[in-house]
Amino acid sequence: MAILDIFKKKKKKVEKKVEKKVEKKVEKKVEKKVEKPTPSPKPKKISETAWRVLKELQVTEKATDLTKNNEYVFKVFPRTNKPEIKKAVEDLYGVNVLDVKIIKVRRKQRRLGRIEGWRSGYKKAIVKIAEGQKIEVLPR
Repeated sequence: MAILDIFKKKKKKVEKKVEKKVEKKVEKKVEKKVEKPTPSPKPKKISETAWRVLKELQVTEKATDLTKNNEYVFKVFPRTNKPEIKKAVEDLYGVNVLDVKIIKVRRKQRRLGRIEGWRSGYKKAIVKIAEGQKIEVLPR
């Protein structure tokens, strides 16, 4: 019977521990009600969809020539459309987008010796922004 008594004692200890935890939770709830939350400044909201739309800013010779006309070239995911691209660029860079043009670059067949393969195609967008605004192409 001594073995059974050991189990009975453990149950009592467990019940006491549970009661203490419940008391602590009640005390925390009471403390939360008494304390007034301090207002925190709202962080700048970055677009939640920008990472689903824009892959990267394309830096080529032709793309750098377009920056003189306030046009920037982005690689985008293949299923995105013009309104999504416009919203993503406006939210991410904080500029006013005037126009969006989309180009689908098709895949091309390449060959290295006997091995033939395909270079993958992609979709790119040319985004025109308002005069006087700028997107930093290469961060300093």
